[in-house]
Order: sequence, then C-alpha cells, then structure tokens
Amino acid sequence: MFASVAAHYLWWIVALVLIAIEVIMPGYFMLWIGIGAAATGLLVLVMPGLSLLTQAIAFALLAFVSCAVYGYGLRPKLQRDEPGDERLNRRGEQLIGRRYELIEAIVNGRGKACVGDGQWLVSGPDLPVGSTVEVIAVEGTTLKVKPV
Repeated sequence: MFASVAAHYLWWIVALVLIAIEVIMPGYFMLWIGIGAAATGLLVLVMPGLSLLTQAIAFALLAFVSCAVYGYGLRPKLQRDEPGDERLNRRGEQLIGRRYELIEAIVNGRGKACVGDGQWLVSGPDLPVGSTVEVIAVEGTTLKVKPV
C-alpha cells in the first residue's frame, strides 16, 4: 500500500501534521522536518515505484538537509547583527553618537535636547538654545553631550 501511486499523499499528510505541531508548539524544528516530508511526497509523486525503505531513507535525508539549510543558511541571516540590538532595552545607549538640537540652553552643565518627539536631560559644557550636540554617553536618564 505504501509504495502505491497514492503514497505521496501520505507524505503530504505527515508534512501537514508536522507543520501543525509546529504551529501549536513553535520552535522551528518540526517545520523543517515537515518540509522534508513534503519533499519526500514530491519525490514519491515523481518516482512512484520507490520502496518503503527507499522512501524512509529519502525522508531522513531530506529532513536532515532541510534542517541543515535552516541551521547553517537561513538562521544566521535571520539573526540581527545591527548595532543597537544588544542595547534593545536600553534606549539611551542607542542614542550614543547621534546628534540633536538643544531646546533648553545648557547652563551650569544641565539642559534639554529634543530627541524625536520627546525631551531628554543633557549634561555638558554650557551652550545656547539651538546648538547641535552629539551624545557621547548616558548616565541614567541624562545624556552626556559634546558640542558639534
């Protein structure tokens, strides 16, 4: 029965079950094995006379290849290497190196800068309103700046 003409349907059903398990319990592992099962179904459709042993070997190889393609090919590309990712929850550190305009003069080392649609406290050398400053460090909720 398994080597019959409709054997490819069984592989596609297995693929759907594995992918459904992935949807219910995400982790990207069953998805790739399910893709291996779907590829085996396609192989059995193209070559209907394959024995059960050959189909099982093909499934194991295709599942391994699809997991390897994800692990060594797709996964590294999907992981972000952009600067700032390691500082995701530390917004102030993401501002280091950026330039902003003072909306309140820095007097006695304290002032305010417009950052996006908000205001941040800044500390640095005394500067007039409208000066452009560059963020060089962050201390709590205060940006340390230097004139540009």
